[in-house]
Amino acid sequence: MQAWHFSETAYPYLPPQDSYPSIRVSLPNKHYDPRKGAELWDRYLKEWQIAEEEGMDIMLNEHHQTATCVDPAAPLVLAALARLTTKARLLILGNPIANRRQPIRVAEEMAMVDVLSRGRVEAGFVRGVPYEISPANSNPVRMNERFLEALDLIVKAWTNHDGPFSHEGRFFHHRNINIWPRQWQDPHPPVWVSTTSSGGARQVGERGFIQATFLTGYQATRRVFDAYREGWRAAGRGKYVANDRLAYAALVYVGETEAEAHAGAEKLLWYVTANKVAPQYANPPGYVPVEANVHMLRGAEHPLSAFAKAANVEAAIRAGLMFAGTPDQVFNQIKRHYEYVGGYGHLLNMGQAGFLEHEESVKGIRMFAREVYPRLKEMFPKTAISGQYGDVPPEPPEESVLKSSSRGIDLTRDGPLATALGAGS
Repeated sequence: MQAWHFSETAYPYLPPQDSYPSIRVSLPNKHYDPRKGAELWDRYLKEWQIAEEEGMDIMLNEHHQTATCVDPAAPLVLAALARLTTKARLLILGNPIANRRQPIRVAEEMAMVDVLSRGRVEAGFVRGVPYEISPANSNPVRMNERFLEALDLIVKAWTNHDGPFSHEGRFFHHRNINIWPRQWQDPHPPVWVSTTSSGGARQVGERGFIQATFLTGYQATRRVFDAYREGWRAAGRGKYVANDRLAYAALVYVGETEAEAHAGAEKLLWYVTANKVAPQYANPPGYVPVEANVHMLRGAEHPLSAFAKAANVEAAIRAGLMFAGTPDQVFNQIKRHYEYVGGYGHLLNMGQAGFLEHEESVKGIRMFAREVYPRLKEMFPKTAISGQYGDVPPEPPEESVLKSSSRGIDLTRDGPLATALGAGS
């Protein structure tokens, strides 16, 4: 298993939650102190460097007009990390290409950073969460189609070396595509796609890209991974899928004692508890299928409120959203989740959030890297075959926190849960 240190680079110094309607999109930037922000960026960059020193790889993402993630241009930070590090793989997960109007610019940016890092870039792409629609002045309708067209065009730009070609698509039009510089890795950097829906995962599997899913617990993760495997086989890529094609992101904190670990994990949960979002940003018209909206209008619970039920450490651990405790406890939590979903080759560790201080973040990184990571690499090699389920209950009762209790609909299947849980598509 390959582990990546991930931070949403939050700015937590905010007024009381009841004084503003939404932490995303509309929170006035008068609440951002650039001096405090610069100090935070110093520590976040240092924490990524420490993760590299401890043998972990690096992951980052971007969001817009929000205090939950003050990295609105992840390629810039990726370029900085390309020069601050020397050996870690650098995963950007990701580029919200359904909201960007120039896919070729994205291809150029990733190629440039790949050269700067001498071939250490892993290029991840996301549809983008609903909160990004307004900041991007984008259209929430047909985002999946835009996403796939942009992704295919980026890969073509990376792999065409014989001079300019043109593209006349449904959403994008380019007359001269001939990117310079050419990326270091051949044929191109590894491509990741984040999705938390079965339909999206099936399309990712058909293309053979690496599938990542965020904070989806037990059942939803298993469905996503199974759909990926179905798409992989349907495209004729072979009967079996190696674990290195699948990734899972969770909140992770390891301490010397359970009490110490839970204290750190409680601070990590700021990511969940601070995510106060006005309804017009959480579910813009056209972003999710009509059926999901109809069920919510009939009384099914919105996934944002369902997710909030897991907003304490014990419930988050039971649901598989968080791995926290002593090294033995965290190893066993990951093992249980791994076996239930059929295996994965990448663990994306969100090890910093909210008011978790630098020393606490560093201790969590080091405890995981030294006491848990070696055991994971030994027991769960990336090249293992995915889809082999362990001896675990067929339906963990903990998953009830991620299900709607009304009308019998499970909104984690293909509904808007992805929109509630970070950077999924």
